[in-house]
Amino acid sequence: MATTITTSKGQIVIPSKIRRKLNIKSGTKFYIEEKDNEIILKPLTSEYIKKIAGMLETNGKLTKTLLEERSNDKQKEVNR
Repeated sequence: MATTITTSKGQIVIPSKIRRKLNIKSGTKFYIEEKDNEIILKPLTSEYIKKIAGMLETNGKLTKTLLEERSNDKQKEVNR
């Protein structure tokens, strides 16, 4: 278990071992969540984005809806 100290600006240092493991570089953005009196930090790295991609599976419904809307918009333009 690693420990860290909060600065007067509310900043903390993430230990280098954890930064290397999670590929956290200078400027990495984080998603921050408070849950059950705990602070959860999730680095928004390309690996994380790829990992969560597709979590909200729509089974093609979203694509179908968007294509239908696009087709309807084109039809409206033609009828003007």
